[in-house]
Amino acid sequence: MTIELILLGLMLLAAVWTVMTVRLLLSVIGLALVSALVSVLMYRLNAPYAAVFELSVCAGLISVIFFVAVSFTKRLTDADVRTLRKERIKKTVWLPLLMAGLGLMLAKTLAPPVLEAPAQGQTDVRTVLWGLRHLDLFGQIIVLLAGAFGVVAFFKDKKK
Repeated sequence: MTIELILLGLMLLAAVWTVMTVRLLLSVIGLALVSALVSVLMYRLNAPYAAVFELSVCAGLISVIFFVAVSFTKRLTDADVRTLRKERIKKTVWLPLLMAGLGLMLAKTLAPPVLEAPAQGQTDVRTVLWGLRHLDLFGQIIVLLAGAFGVVAFFKDKKK
């Protein structure tokens, strides 16, 4: 269990670093690192197919696509980077505390589910997803919403 907690801690640090850095290439590398750590965690949790898919598609293909997209953007000067870093820290200094608080709250309120094999008559996908694995769906919904909010924040126009 301690290896999984170490992996989760490393994922959290890499995710915060990915969001806080102002260099796009470093953000892409951080995102690939988070995906690689997710795939290691999935493999440790006996989901080898999901781990291979995460590693090949998310850490590999998506990172290459982002690298290509970043190569078409203009470079920032060091002064611009310092200014953006200061602005970003001012805006998001509360984010790690909020995430830690939400994580503790979720850990206390959601008891870990008992992972057991479905009974012989419960092999229907709907029964397994909605009856036995509903917390997994909750996690997937959170990840999708976080991605949607991230895209909205990324493309939001600044009014000057």
